[in-house]
Amino acid sequence: MQMWIALSSVAGLILMAAVVLLVRQKAMSSRNLPVTAEWIDELSIERYRPMMRLLDGGDLEFLRSQPGFTPGMATKLRAQRCQIFRGYLRCLNTDFARVCAAIKLVMMQSKHDRPDLASALLRNQLLFAGGIAAIQCRLLLYRWGVCGVDVTSVVKIFDLMRLELRSLVPAQAMLGA
Repeated sequence: MQMWIALSSVAGLILMAAVVLLVRQKAMSSRNLPVTAEWIDELSIERYRPMMRLLDGGDLEFLRSQPGFTPGMATKLRAQRCQIFRGYLRCLNTDFARVCAAIKLVMMQSKHDRPDLASALLRNQLLFAGGIAAIQCRLLLYRWGVCGVDVTSVVKIFDLMRLELRSLVPAQAMLGA
């Protein structure tokens, strides 16, 4: 019986330590967000325009029309493009997470409750996560030449949240910078 109590106590302490570390990590990352108008303006969707064209089938069609084309060339090109695309996708995911964290920070520091904004934030986070999951699945299929990949919807969600954040942060205000 005493052994059971000792194990439970140790497990409880480990769990509490893990929770404290997670909360601390979240708090530290929120404090380091450079929520300024300049930072928000840098988060333009223009940086993702190449991503939207990267998996376009036109390049593969052109490659197929060239003399000396081999199917291995198309496979290699698709693999390289997938690798580059995944890098863009990681950046988009990171930028979206930063924008959402900044919106949460602005909401926490606001004097007024915004249930509409909280609802929209949650809805867009779910839509973005679902879109990213679908893109990852389609990317696997693209890699093997089965289908294409369209990122327009997740880029639009990112831009919508970026514009929402931009409307919440006055040009002269700086929060946490």
